[in-house]
Parts: sequence; C-alpha cells; structure tokens
Amino acid sequence: MKPKKGFWKLAGLMSALSLVFLSGCSQLAVLNPQGPVAKEQADLIVWSLWMMAIVVVVVFAIFAYVLIKFREKPENMDYEPPEQEGNLTMEIIWTAFPIIILILLAIPTVKSIYALEEPPKSAQTETEEPLTIHVTSANWKWIFSYPEENIETVNYVNIPEDRPVRFELTSQGTMNSFWVPELGGQKYTMNNMAMDLYLQADNPGSYIGRSANFSGEHFTDMEFEVLAQTDEEYAEWVEEVKGTAKKLTEKKYDEIIEPGVVGRMTFNGTHLEWVNHAKDAYIPGKVNERGVGHDHGEMKKDENTDHEGHENMDHEDHKDQESHEGH
Repeated sequence: MKPKKGFWKLAGLMSALSLVFLSGCSQLAVLNPQGPVAKEQADLIVWSLWMMAIVVVVVFAIFAYVLIKFREKPENMDYEPPEQEGNLTMEIIWTAFPIIILILLAIPTVKSIYALEEPPKSAQTETEEPLTIHVTSANWKWIFSYPEENIETVNYVNIPEDRPVRFELTSQGTMNSFWVPELGGQKYTMNNMAMDLYLQADNPGSYIGRSANFSGEHFTDMEFEVLAQTDEEYAEWVEEVKGTAKKLTEKKYDEIIEPGVVGRMTFNGTHLEWVNHAKDAYIPGKVNERGVGHDHGEMKKDENTDHEGHENMDHEDHKDQESHEGH
C-alpha cells in the first residue's frame, strides 16, 4: 500500500518552506561577515546549523521509515508485536549520538570564546595597538569617546579599516546591549562596570549597529552607524573635528544623557574628563554629590581635588557650547 497523496503534499510543502527559509538566511547580517570577528562567529553559526541539520535529517528519516514500514495494512490487522525487554545496540546509539553532537559543538564554541577575548590576529596587529573607544549607552542614545583623539560623538562612530578596535562598554543607567551584526556579536553595557569587545572591519563601509536589549520606550531608536574608513580618511576626519567641532561641556553632557532621542553630535573633548561611568557614580547636575567608584587605578582622582576643580570651572563655557553636526 502506497502512502497517500496527502503525505507527499505535506512533504513537498515542508521542502518548499525549507528553501524559502534558507534563501532568506543569506540576507541576514550575521551571515554577511565584514570582519574577522564576525567571520569566526558566522562560521560557528553555520557549523551549528549543519549539526542541527544532521539531527533533523536522521530523526525525520527514522520517522518516515517507521511510519511507512510499520503502518497498518489489511494483512497485519491482527498482528501484535512481541514483548521487548530492550535493545542494547539502539540504546548505545541514541545515547552516544547526542554526546558526539555536543562535543562537536562545544569544542569550536569554547575555542572561539577564548579567541575573541583578544584582538583579531593580523599583520597590522603586530605593529599597531588596537584603537580604544569608550562606549556609553544612555536612554536612548549611544555615546562614543575617543581618549586618544580627545573626541566624542553621539549615535555614530568612525573607525579605521583593517585595524582592531577595543570598545570599552559601559552604561550611564539602564543595562543595554551593543551589537553591530556585520562586525561581531553583541555584548552588554552595565553601569559601574566595563566590558571589552574587540571588533574589526576588513573593508571601508557603513555598518548599522543597534541595541539588542529592551531598555524602555525608545530602545528601538538606539541605532548607530559604524563607518569604517581608510587610514587617510580617518585621519582627515579627526583633523576636521578638531578644527570645527565645539568643546563638550559638563552642562551639555548632562543635557545629552537626559532620557530622550537625539540626533548625531560631534564634540572636542570627552566626558571622561570628569566622569567614567564604568568606575564612578554620577548624578547629573550635582557635582558635589558625585562619588568615586571602585579604584581601577587609571581614572581615580582625589575626591577633594576633583570637587575643587569642578567648583572653579569657568561658567561661561557652560552657556554657549552647541553640538557640531554632520560629521
């Protein structure tokens, strides 16, 4: 007795859906790696998909075999299978098979986890240190601080191509998640804590980053652009900002981190001059109530000196500084 037409219609439908799903996967940003970090993670995803495909194929093959071979037929209507105490061979197979799959998944996963905690290996890495950029999430915007260049941007970040970038992630308040799908996986940002994430872009281009963690009403607006530039273009951008952007003031920074959606901004100077959210407590607009957090050595200052410096600031700098837009 042949399987009914409905069975083959269902099988055809499932095959069609599988083709649609797989064709859609080719458009996913995580499967379009543009850097060594994203490439390693994409390879791991593909490897995992192959392991899952093997499981699915084996299970469905057994299911189809049993369904067809042992279906009810006129000649076996009165058949009763004999009692079975167990099958040692089958028990070994269905116990060993999942263990093998888990081992094949675990080994490359653990290797990748440890490898991605270091800068990507390249010829340039051996001669040039990674570029450090501090990333601060706030409701609902991203703030990027360049301590080497003394520049700060909001909702966009420029990086040189083919050079590892160490993003030091923290949050001004609510926990968030920093994610640039085409360059690498996400990592969380948390107040009073620093998380390192190494990324690298192999080629010049624009890559969209976003929040991957719900943090309130406008978390979907927390998108930013990562613009990978040639070394010459990046140097020109830095010089342009130094020559045209306004200086970031404490008053302006307090305005930026107020909950709300803002556009792109560019400043000379960084908020790291007076606060690092990964290390210091911070109450906007209340300088004397700011406390120094855990001693991480690098940014910790004497509390009295810090307060005196803030009390003697030139108040005129707080009045007329505006953001320089369009960079």
